[in-house]
Amino acid sequence: MTKELPHDTLTRILEACRHIVLTEGAAAVSTRKVAAAAQVPLSQIHYHCGSKRGLMLAMFAAENDRLVTRQAAMFAGNEPFDVQWRKACDYLDEDLESGYVRVLQEMITAGYSDAELRTQVRTMLDRWAELIRQALSHHYERGLPLGPLSPAHVTALICAVFLGAETMLLMGQEGAATPIREALRALEPLIAQAHAAAYVEF
Repeated sequence: MTKELPHDTLTRILEACRHIVLTEGAAAVSTRKVAAAAQVPLSQIHYHCGSKRGLMLAMFAAENDRLVTRQAAMFAGNEPFDVQWRKACDYLDEDLESGYVRVLQEMITAGYSDAELRTQVRTMLDRWAELIRQALSHHYERGLPLGPLSPAHVTALICAVFLGAETMLLMGQEGAATPIREALRALEPLIAQAHAAAYVEF
């Protein structure tokens, strides 16, 4: 019998943890439950992740790293900001479907009562914010006009809007009075107009 590599064991552990978060919520996660779901000894959880907190952070980090890499590639494409906005809306749909949004919101909720977890989750979210800020700084340099708002101001608003939209969508609060995704996509032509009026080609 081929000996299983540690990476394979860790992958199974993280996938089992993710499944429990998606089906039962972060509060239902325990090292014993994850070990049983992954069909590994409990000692393997402690060996790879150290604790329940470490397990959840490792699961979220793996999920976050993949999508931050995707987002960085999109911003590196040097497309106009309205095109990037459209792709960000497409990614929101993808991330709702894949379960990432649920995982993210579960981790944020768990962090409310766990200061160390909250700090780590905030650090991971800061990676997203920094990507957006850098992209906006690039567009500002090329003439994108957003009035008195700095790249940091717009970054803060984008983060707040998308995190709020995710919460509302997970709650099923999308309808005639609150067409969240439609409203997000409606901003694209406004950004395109600003782009057409003032963009500078370098």
